[in-house]
Amino acid sequence: MDKIRIRGGQPLRGSIQISGAKNAALPLLAASLLTDETLTLRNLPHLDDIATMTHLLAQHGTEVSMAGDHPGGGHMGHVLDLRTAKVSRTEAPYDIVRKMRASVLVLGPLLARCHQARVSLPGGCAIGTRPVDMHMRGLAALGAEIALDDGYIAARAPGGLRGGVVVFPRVSVGATENLLMAAALAKGETVLENAAREPEVGDLANCLNRMGARIEGIGTDTLRIQGVTRLSGADYTVLPDRIETATFAIGAAITGGDLTLLGGRPELIEAAVASLGQANVGIEPVAGGIRVFRNGTGVASVDVTTEPYPGFPTDLQAQMMALMSVADGAAMITETIFENRFMHVPELVRMGADITVKGATAMVRGSTGLHGAPVMATDLRASVSLVLAGLAAEGETVVNRVYHLDRGYERLEEKLMGCGADIARLIE
Repeated sequence: MDKIRIRGGQPLRGSIQISGAKNAALPLLAASLLTDETLTLRNLPHLDDIATMTHLLAQHGTEVSMAGDHPGGGHMGHVLDLRTAKVSRTEAPYDIVRKMRASVLVLGPLLARCHQARVSLPGGCAIGTRPVDMHMRGLAALGAEIALDDGYIAARAPGGLRGGVVVFPRVSVGATENLLMAAALAKGETVLENAAREPEVGDLANCLNRMGARIEGIGTDTLRIQGVTRLSGADYTVLPDRIETATFAIGAAITGGDLTLLGGRPELIEAAVASLGQANVGIEPVAGGIRVFRNGTGVASVDVTTEPYPGFPTDLQAQMMALMSVADGAAMITETIFENRFMHVPELVRMGADITVKGATAMVRGSTGLHGAPVMATDLRASVSLVLAGLAAEGETVVNRVYHLDRGYERLEEKLMGCGADIARLIE
């Protein structure tokens, strides 16, 4: 199993090209099931999760072909053509779905187009309960007959889906995306209330509109969808990854470096920009991206509470905790999205961090310095928080179980190495 070895103490300086957003690309890939024409997606990151989704689509009958790289080359992303002339199979099997929770996103498109679907209950990072009940209840509100059957979600809509009103009891990105795709081909109007507002949801809605859907309210918590009888193909570019952008911004901050993040869009990470600004981290727009640098002083402690967008992202909580581990003073980090997302705490403590967890809140007392240690990654974002801590630590850090990283960060070591990090992958 691969490991990553980091020798800390080197400030990150230079530029990094931000990849396309994994969390936007996955539902966009699933949307290819909604049409018998070609959907061309640009700026796709080369990640294990993308490969898993294309594998899943292929067994549904989607023809997937590489259409080259983005004209910018390098880290500018891949281009795929996806065409599902005919759905050959409406079952998404456990062997594939167990690898990635986002696989459940094929449920809405299959049901909308084929009027039936059987999708295994999903897997993914062990960061807490992420039930599919809202997906199921939402589809039932659109006329689907839906039930759990031997670990599978079994759904039928013999007469096709029909519009309806869905009020989500809590914000769910995945449920919003699944219902958005299903409603695009439903008969009549669908209204999604308390819908997720994340940019990735907006990216999906914009792409669906490009394909001929009629969606209003993009970027708000109320989405109105007028169902259409068919969707066409489209050519669409995936938005840049806001979590990767903010992760590398924290990398510049924790090492006292100076990075230009090419393709980074500050309007996608406003909550993170605000928190980093309070922590004495400079962020300014530059041609083609943003510049992130330490403001000539130490890192100030900042309290953070994770919230649905546009609040501080749960996917940045672990990275922010690593930064607060070297801050001046104490910070409180509260996790409100997932109940089991502090699994990185014991590993950061092994590196010298002073962190006390009580319920959903972690008290982080900034230390004079971190030291290298062997640590174990437990999930995707925890993995990268340990890499960030290793970049700032004295001595050598070895991060084990880095397959989590490969699910969400494209060429992480290569990008960091290009900015002065002493980092290498150890292949076993």
